[in-house]
Amino acid sequence: MLQTSTPLVNVVPDDEPSQPDWSEEDIVFLHWRLLQEIKQLSDPATPLEDKFDTLRWVFTEREKEQQPFSFVNCLRVVGCSPLSPIAYCGLVDAQDIRDHIRRSLKSWLAASMARYPPWVREAIASQPQWVEARLAKNPQWINEQLKQMAQEGDLFA
Repeated sequence: MLQTSTPLVNVVPDDEPSQPDWSEEDIVFLHWRLLQEIKQLSDPATPLEDKFDTLRWVFTEREKEQQPFSFVNCLRVVGCSPLSPIAYCGLVDAQDIRDHIRRSLKSWLAASMARYPPWVREAIASQPQWVEARLAKNPQWINEQLKQMAQEGDLFA
């Protein structure tokens, strides 16, 4: 028979970091904070990589919609919780919000694109996946290219 002198509750050392205690209100607020990212889509100064991340989150696959902190779940939690930082609005149709974003996206992206030189706009229009891959690897890729061209005196090429 195996005997142990150490109770199992003492197996984890006291100096281990403990998990933070999240209140229900904290969790609702986090859902609300994630939804605030959508506002950044209309801001021309928001980096393209941030916009791409937000768009991937909003337009994710349907099978991911029930996962914690998905766009759909954030709408549900913020719309229905009495702890929400906004007034109660009930269930919100995610597709209606997506349709609004889809209708506005062209003008939002055009305003963002106007901030870049023509070669960047052309690269994004003709090879969006290539640009996205570069930005995913290095979010500062466009800024580094612009800086390099400015040092070479070729900023408007």
